[in-house]
Amino acid sequence: CHLIHYLRLSHHLIVLNYLICTFDKLKDVSSEDIKITDAVFDGVEVRVFEPPAKGDESLKRSVVYIHGGGWALASARTSLYNNLCRIMAESLNAVVVSVEYRLVPEVCFPEQYHDALRATKHFLQPDVLAEYSVDPSRIAISGDSAGGNLAAAVCQQLSKEEDLAVRPKLQALIYPVLQAFDFNTPSYQQNMNMPVLPRYVMINYWIDYFNGNYDLAHELLINNHTALNVGRALSFRARLNWTSLLPASFKKNYKPVVQTTGTAAIVEQLPALLDVRAVPLLADDATLSRQPRTYVLTCENDVLRDDGAMYAKRLEHAGVPVTLDHFHDCFHGCMIFTVWPTDFSAGVQTRSSYIKWLDENL
Repeated sequence: CHLIHYLRLSHHLIVLNYLICTFDKLKDVSSEDIKITDAVFDGVEVRVFEPPAKGDESLKRSVVYIHGGGWALASARTSLYNNLCRIMAESLNAVVVSVEYRLVPEVCFPEQYHDALRATKHFLQPDVLAEYSVDPSRIAISGDSAGGNLAAAVCQQLSKEEDLAVRPKLQALIYPVLQAFDFNTPSYQQNMNMPVLPRYVMINYWIDYFNGNYDLAHELLINNHTALNVGRALSFRARLNWTSLLPASFKKNYKPVVQTTGTAAIVEQLPALLDVRAVPLLADDATLSRQPRTYVLTCENDVLRDDGAMYAKRLEHAGVPVTLDHFHDCFHGCMIFTVWPTDFSAGVQTRSSYIKWLDENL
């Protein structure tokens, strides 16, 4: 059974890697005027996209972007993300810093988080911002999927650092993965077999991120790791109680899956399951209240829909201005599919809405 499970996951990752490599051979579609340079920020590789200077212009806006891929796939240098960041730089007339954090299996949690945090903090230094002609009061931190996870975690940490001279004005999270507490939210139940990101693949991305064993996959799937007898999980339960955080249109007729007796040893083996740096939705209200104005994009056909919706609601409860941008006909990962032969309307639609929000708020 575990061998079959592993082979299914391996096949899924092989297909995704093949698609990424295939798309990487496609021509970039944005303006040739954008200057692209590779740099190293505090030991972390980044790719910087700079629009041309204008004679009457002072300082530019900026976006720190963290790519998705389950902490294991893709790159700031692949065509898919290269195109997205070039179009963002061009459309917003902004300096875009795309973080090339290290991936599974080279490193596991918390190294991806540390890479993203180090690169961001380096960029936020006043002298570095001046080097790139960036306005320190107009910086956003953004990311999609696993990159949305890292962006949210970085924002939370930055909000706790009292000696920081420059802070992000915005965070923009695109179908972010924010919790590993409950794999039976309505969107996980509704979309458990949805292509691109089935539930079993998301669970295994988490296991790989935490350097765990695939033998735990079934226990996680049925929420044995957060059963009522798992003491360490009890204090977090109210922070992602979807029965109170989701709208009726998301909850539909789905029922919570809460085990009375589970397996406390799972949390001992994978303590990161309850580590807020990995699971930003577990943050306390005080931390959430310090977050910047936030944009969360969610898609109906996505196991992660409810992660984003719950985070938006908790931020709203904490007094943070939030825009929840939900797309009824879209799917996980769609925003990067905007180049032939996968120039999907869903990709263009979500990307346009995301860039429009940044343009109006940054």
